[in-house]
Amino acid sequence: MVQLKKSISGIRGIFGDDLTLVDVLGFCRNFAPVIKSGKCVVGNDTRPSNNMVRNVAIAALMEQGIDVYNLGMIPTPVMFREARKYGAGLIITSSHNPLQWNGLKFIINGRGPNETEFENILKEKHLKKTKFGTEFGATSSYVDDAVKIIGKIRHSPKILVDVGGGAATFVAPELLRRLGCKVDVINQNSTKRGPDPTADKLTHLVSGSKKYDIGFAFDLDGDRLVVVKDGKKQSPDTTLALGTIKALELGYKKFCLSIDTSIAVEKYIKEHGGSVVRSKVGEANVIDMMLKKKCQAGGEGSSGGFILPEFNMCRDGILTSGFIAAMTGKKIIDEVIQFVSQYNQLRTKIDVESNLHDRTLVKLQQKLKGKFSEIITLDGVKVIVNEDTWALVRKSNTEDIIRISVESNDFGKAQQIQKEITILVKQSHEQVR
Repeated sequence: MVQLKKSISGIRGIFGDDLTLVDVLGFCRNFAPVIKSGKCVVGNDTRPSNNMVRNVAIAALMEQGIDVYNLGMIPTPVMFREARKYGAGLIITSSHNPLQWNGLKFIINGRGPNETEFENILKEKHLKKTKFGTEFGATSSYVDDAVKIIGKIRHSPKILVDVGGGAATFVAPELLRRLGCKVDVINQNSTKRGPDPTADKLTHLVSGSKKYDIGFAFDLDGDRLVVVKDGKKQSPDTTLALGTIKALELGYKKFCLSIDTSIAVEKYIKEHGGSVVRSKVGEANVIDMMLKKKCQAGGEGSSGGFILPEFNMCRDGILTSGFIAAMTGKKIIDEVIQFVSQYNQLRTKIDVESNLHDRTLVKLQQKLKGKFSEIITLDGVKVIVNEDTWALVRKSNTEDIIRISVESNDFGKAQQIQKEITILVKQSHEQVR
């Protein structure tokens, strides 16, 4: 049975079951006192339940005296960008989860809440109603702002965009066209493709993109991007690596990468004069570390989430597509793809009840002691086998699963490590049940 998920990634659950309108009302009432500006921009992706959830969320905020600026259907990166102007934002989305899911993602001062701030949002508060807020319509300058930072593309690349029936439907193609690209769009109003392009085979994009310079696929709320090049779907880490090309070209040198991001991305950055710090998995954690360490760019490899905090304090698939489009036609695109492909990343997951996550990981760490030279517990349990091989076991913030990630430049070694770690996780789970 799925239970309501509460994490810095947001509130998520199956609508009408784990997540109800009463829940939405309560969480938004709790969020209202956190909004110091008295203003909040609100938007949503394309889920069937969004109108109901958005209307209740807006009513709850207005009830607590917050003025609401309604953007309607809009990608998550656009919401983060606009939230900087208003001081706070609320996105009705469950990101890459199936369509029957929905959720709430909170924005404070243009970024997601850190763990302390999120705990404050969850706390029920006894509020005195002094006045009601007002609802206003709102527009976005996202595309204009993105064009300024990317710059016009002179060679007019041909790009095929798969929006997957999501919120990037209008914004992503508009940005690419404004940059000077020739753009065709597929799956504009279709839900035939899965909501998560990193998991979907992207059959239509893969087959169609062979006639284009590059292909892009977005998830429902537009923060995840998958790249297809020469008829081949690229890994999320490749998407992140490609995003760093333009960042390095623009002069950014200090990067923050999540602990599960490919060694290849880190090595590429360092070989081109940059430096890297690591953070916990999750865009809010990456952002938090970026602010603490004053990093200029980075992201998380598992979602292909490139982040440029100067522009947007969230993973921004739309901006990243513009960055990559600006580099098409240059050999460096193929060079980066080849460089990242030298490393083999294997990802799997094991069903583990959320209430057993922590105990399972403690037991696993005990089993791993003595087997590997270095164990890192920044986020879950990461073991370093050698400079080109590692494994990470961590609990999911959104599902009843434990994730296992393994990477090596030796595929056979990666398979061996994955098998060994998987057995140990299952044993640890059984012992704490």
